[in-house]
Amino acid sequence: MILRPKILLIGHNGQVGWELHHCLAAVGEVVAVDIPDIDLTCGDSIRYWVNESRPDVIINAAAYTAVDKAEREPDRALAINGAAPGVLAEAAKRLSAWLVHYSTDYVYDGAKNAPYVETDPPAPLCVYGRSKLAGDQAVQAIGGRHLIFRLCWVYGLRGSNFLLTIQRLAREREVLRVVSDQVGCPTWCRLIAKSTVWALRQALAGPDPELFTGLYHLSASSHTSWHGFAEAIVKAMPAETRTCSRVESITTAEYPTPARRPAWSVLSCDKLERVFGLRLPGWKEMLDLALT
Repeated sequence: MILRPKILLIGHNGQVGWELHHCLAAVGEVVAVDIPDIDLTCGDSIRYWVNESRPDVIINAAAYTAVDKAEREPDRALAINGAAPGVLAEAAKRLSAWLVHYSTDYVYDGAKNAPYVETDPPAPLCVYGRSKLAGDQAVQAIGGRHLIFRLCWVYGLRGSNFLLTIQRLAREREVLRVVSDQVGCPTWCRLIAKSTVWALRQALAGPDPELFTGLYHLSASSHTSWHGFAEAIVKAMPAETRTCSRVESITTAEYPTPARRPAWSVLSCDKLERVFGLRLPGWKEMLDLALT
């Protein structure tokens, strides 16, 4: 067991990365880096930071997350989401370090209509989903000590995300129109970070890395639609701060986007609970926690 591991955190300015940066100080010595200091499209840049820091743990919280833009930039999305995790996995394996990597519910096609488990075959519908799946597969193929966490509908109180967008629009518009036929598990980035730290502590302390190495779903323990999520966000806003009085339900067909998204993104987190004793709250309870 390493008492004060050295941790290389990549993507500390992102939603999950920012929360991780605040949580990890209690775990070990943190070296935090983000774009433009690291170029995730360049293997040499990635290897430079790993070689300079010689970490015991690498956490890759960086990603190309512009889902619709990825349809126009498939090569860049694949380089950052698909190739870079493979470079990190190779470097981590060489150092016998742990690699923590984040994936997405968009690796699934949404046709199951029951919570997805880790062994369900992925079938992404868009470039973003395919690029993230390529990263998962690269890490798994290289092996070594790794934790891959598949996330769902991540939001936070900073940056750019659905929660902040709905709050802004609710201040500007009387009526919001939001898709109701896409269902998932809205998950607060702070609890993702805290869950990561919880799992990582156990992995670092455990006598056998094989007991923990693998792919896990990490999301809220209940689900809703984008419309349901938006209604809850607006309802939680003080009346005097919003203009919106109604959130209308629309279909995906009424709100076309360049990238196809799964209609059903619900993740089963039973494996996470079995291995780490960890289960996140339901999405509504989590939203209440985030907004208090």
